[in-house]
Amino acid sequence: MNILLTGASRGIGAAAASALSAHAVFAHSSAIADLADPAAPRRLWDRALGELGDIDVLVCNAGVFEAIDDSCDDEAWHAAWARTMQINLQAAADLARLAILRWRERGRGGRIVNVASRAGYRGDSPRHWHYAASKAGMIAMTKTIARGYAKDGILAFAVCPGFTVTGMVDDYLASRGGEALLADIPLGRPADASEIGEIIRWLAIDAPASATGAIVDANGASYVR
Repeated sequence: MNILLTGASRGIGAAAASALSAHAVFAHSSAIADLADPAAPRRLWDRALGELGDIDVLVCNAGVFEAIDDSCDDEAWHAAWARTMQINLQAAADLARLAILRWRERGRGGRIVNVASRAGYRGDSPRHWHYAASKAGMIAMTKTIARGYAKDGILAFAVCPGFTVTGMVDDYLASRGGEALLADIPLGRPADASEIGEIIRWLAIDAPASATGAIVDANGASYVR
């Protein structure tokens, strides 16, 4: 399998890269392409395609989790929303579109795995409206792709982690009183990045085709749908 994995430099992305190491993985980092740039997804796709020769699986993991106060000025509010939506949702949509066009052209399907979040279902803090909204959009996009392209052999899945031990959330946990926050997780601990990496690997490689459209929760039962 040839796999394009975004956001692979740390945390869940690095764990996914490790879990997928038996395959040919083009591991994206912001140094390769800054997905805040609307032109970056196509450049990234073209580079990965050139290096791999073909792409069978797209894993969209890149994302930002940046706070913005509702009391900020309009310009800062709009900038925060635009940046989060571009990186978390629009870039994933652009890459998925390019993958679908490629796979339909070659007449052979592929798999898309989107890393969303528990926040896409239950929301997040008052400083993270935009983050929750971007992940809810990713969930809806995944379901739409699954419904629309299964006939072409194109499968789409998402995983929705809760709090996960990565650099992205450590500061947030500390700033919100980590013990109290962890008390909301029946499992008693956040997920380890390797657990999410293994879910990504399974969806990318082994999940049966009939599971297309599935959203896998991995939040220690802190949100049960």
